[in-house]
Amino acid sequence: MSKGRLEAFTDGVIAIIITVMVLEFKVPATADPGNLIPLIPIFFSYIISFITVAIYWNNHHHMFQAVEKIHGRTLWANSHLLF
Repeated sequence: MSKGRLEAFTDGVIAIIITVMVLEFKVPATADPGNLIPLIPIFFSYIISFITVAIYWNNHHHMFQAVEKIHGRTLWANSHLLF
């Protein structure tokens, strides 16, 4: 397996994670700006979660710059990262 294929798989999983995170936003019933206030804690938790996922994604790509060959240990380490 090429490292590009494993990177693409991980990118896809992380994209799905970010998509699922954004689905937690509920649209307010009206366009009144006051209805956005209850969404502030959800928005901040999204920001923290997004930053955490972005750190994992960034570290993953930096790690794969050093990888020369994919073997079983690499696959298991990547699976643990995605878990």
